[in-house]
Amino acid sequence: MKIAIVGAGLAGLCAARSLLDAGEGELTVFESRAGPGLETSHANGALLHPSAVEPWNSPGILRFVLANLGNPRSPVLLRPRALPSLLGWGARFVHESAPARHRAHTLANVALALRSVQLMQGLRDEGIEYGAAQRGSLAIHRDAAAFAEAQERARWLREHGVPSRVLSRDEALALEPALAPIAGTLVGALHNTGDECGDAYRFCLAVGARLESRGVAFRWSTSVQALRAERGVLAGLCLADGREEPFDAVVLAAAWWSVALASRLGLKLPVRPVKGYSLTLPQPDDANDGTDAAAGPPPRTPIVDHDLHIAVVPVVGDRLRVAGTAEFCGEDRRLDPARIGNLMQLLLQLYPALAGHAKRAPRQEWTGLRPMCADGKPLIGATRVPGLYLNTGHGQLGWTTAAASGELLAAAVTRRAPPIDAAPFLPSRFGL
Repeated sequence: MKIAIVGAGLAGLCAARSLLDAGEGELTVFESRAGPGLETSHANGALLHPSAVEPWNSPGILRFVLANLGNPRSPVLLRPRALPSLLGWGARFVHESAPARHRAHTLANVALALRSVQLMQGLRDEGIEYGAAQRGSLAIHRDAAAFAEAQERARWLREHGVPSRVLSRDEALALEPALAPIAGTLVGALHNTGDECGDAYRFCLAVGARLESRGVAFRWSTSVQALRAERGVLAGLCLADGREEPFDAVVLAAAWWSVALASRLGLKLPVRPVKGYSLTLPQPDDANDGTDAAAGPPPRTPIVDHDLHIAVVPVVGDRLRVAGTAEFCGEDRRLDPARIGNLMQLLLQLYPALAGHAKRAPRQEWTGLRPMCADGKPLIGATRVPGLYLNTGHGQLGWTTAAASGELLAAAVTRRAPPIDAAPFLPSRFGL
């Protein structure tokens, strides 16, 4: 059986890995870029977070987005020019925000995330190295009422297997001393002990190299123009250079770009691009330009600040990654300096002692288009076109759920029993 995987980001690589482990056929991965993990997976938030897998369309999302329409500082920004492309998708997005549906979608994502974290341990045991750290994440709170609500939510998640513990302000500072300058603003924190962090790009490089060593073929800098079907059955790929190549099965794992490819076969994927930004700085104690004597200890624990709507994550011990914005702007991939500037301001509100270092240090600015499915869960499995499979629509959960998504995809291709309930993620829920 000849299988093509379109996309060499987290979703595509993990799908290829699981298919290879299943002993399923001859695998070829097609990637338009010159190497793995150079698009949406490249500089993501660096957290694998079973503690935060709720779909973004939480109850009340429509009111929040409309109230912040065009506000450049909003954590969820809707650009007016994107409205035409969001009309049908947006209606489903809002529909799925009803409390009961949102809770069900969250629990499905929890199961996928927990399985994924379990699989990541197995990959590390096999020698896949990506700077992983298991310190958990620290969700800090400044408002007592919001903290009480967060504790109730954490209790509910604990009932479904997501570990956490409630910390007082002093306990939070003991875990992360770098928060001392803002200690007076904090009321407490949740330590999500099952969360992990690591470098997703480094993971992509390691997995790609391992797959190549095991015989998986990679076609770098090769764009897929279209999918080819014969009498309603997937037959192969049409490449951008005009060539056609036959395959028995194709896995679309090309993030947002999967939508255009599927549409050629009459499949309208309920996926839209949501632009995310990140900012990466060297850790102060590793910076070449020196550090401020008063800066205090460098951050060591991933911090999720619900008031500022950012996450700050130490990556591989020598960098800090700042992420925390979502922008509905269509296919616009330009990096907006104002959004990066906002991330920097939020970082310094969280860690004011880094102000001097942040001015001098080199920084990596990044933006990417997350593929967001209308109900906040990925599309994983077979479609109504025989031979065509999907592994896309993960939104902000790509890193958190990549390994388990690949496993579910492989189970669908090989028609084996999946390790967790696959029904919540099947493309057939949208008639695909």
